[in-house]
Amino acid sequence: MTEPATRFVPPHPPRSTGPVPVWRGFVGERARTAVYGWSELAFTLPYMRRKVFGYNVHIPLTPEAVGRVLLDNAANYVKPDIVKTLLKPTIGRGLLSSDGDLWREQRKIVAANFAPGAVDALIPVFAAAAKRAAKDWAAERRDMAAEATATTMRIIADALFAGDGRLTTQAAMDHIAAALEGVSEQRLQALLGLPLMPWSLRGRRARRSRDFLRGTLAAVVRDRLPGGGPDDFLGRLIRALHERFETGEAFELAVDNAATFYLAGHETTANAITWTLFMLSEQPDLQDEVAVEAREALAAGEDDTDLPERLPLLRRVIEESMRLCPPVPRFDRQAVAADRLGEAEVGPGDIISIWPWLIHRHKALWDDPDGFDADRFKPETNRHRFQYLPFGGGPRLCVGARFAMAEALTVLAHWLVRWRFAPTPGRDVRLSGMVTLRPKGGLPLVLSPR
Repeated sequence: MTEPATRFVPPHPPRSTGPVPVWRGFVGERARTAVYGWSELAFTLPYMRRKVFGYNVHIPLTPEAVGRVLLDNAANYVKPDIVKTLLKPTIGRGLLSSDGDLWREQRKIVAANFAPGAVDALIPVFAAAAKRAAKDWAAERRDMAAEATATTMRIIADALFAGDGRLTTQAAMDHIAAALEGVSEQRLQALLGLPLMPWSLRGRRARRSRDFLRGTLAAVVRDRLPGGGPDDFLGRLIRALHERFETGEAFELAVDNAATFYLAGHETTANAITWTLFMLSEQPDLQDEVAVEAREALAAGEDDTDLPERLPLLRRVIEESMRLCPPVPRFDRQAVAADRLGEAEVGPGDIISIWPWLIHRHKALWDDPDGFDADRFKPETNRHRFQYLPFGGGPRLCVGARFAMAEALTVLAHWLVRWRFAPTPGRDVRLSGMVTLRPKGGLPLVLSPR
């Protein structure tokens, strides 16, 4: 890889010099964008603690402390009650929001669908969706955030839900965006112990969107009963759940997991693809280098199982893009019993807030942490296993991590070999979102054929 003349530093929210009051997290831009409003201290300290509406919130910023929570003493740290309250209307008790035996049962059921062989067999599905998306492009400006979202929705529908057309409509895309935007309002209600009621137009729109998505997925599952239908992810899920649970609970868990994998399965990957395109659009020489690699990789086979392995530079670019813009900027756990994180005492019920956004840019962990450098991810580079967390870590490492990376590599290879992406003159790109990180207002890029 050729060393750039100047290191690209993507924009990030402004940082104050001193601590930020807790209340600031619930008003203004901080209430709409999780990564907004952090001080410089958050990227230098090893640990922070806050009191939020009666909750003790610990923010560990060393890999060792994060490893204690996610692996070494993982049984002591479960999904917080507040998170379950927020997620219940949309994904119920699915894999993402459950704990204990219920989580283990569901993990066993879904894991086989994301084993290496199963993912490799889906490379043609990824390739077909990428080519289908780009077939009508021209030399023009396009919102690549919207293109990435539509493409990953198509992939999830085709790979996991037998191509069900109800899951790839523009209405479904709009409802997902509205549901995610409503989280900030609900977060405050959950912290205060209030019923989750829509207080604003955005809140009412979010509720309608959750109802739409939940109703659509329930109809998709119901249409598969009693036998589960095709031998795809959803069919195997329905059959396995009905073998282990009573009929009513099996149906609800099938809808819960359909919602989990439909929403999380496409949204995070779409954001990873989007941010990678942004990083490459700002570094044309690197983009050309990646395009050459993609051309050679595709010439050896456009949709064979080894395609992702022939894209090492693109993989490093995606990994560095997810370091700087992690698709999920934070996730939380709640302590069951007392514990210690380094010198910090953790009490039962305390919240442990793990922030990839902070850890990925921490000055004690990375050289020039705000600068883009894909060489950080060369195979010979050593780093702590809990220093880089785009897919979480420990037993609850994202079950779809291999799927997501193979999908992103395949889609981007097909797009970059045919198209050049350049910034839209005069447009600033800003981060936005509470659950996932999107570019605010989309990512319009100027396309030109290679």
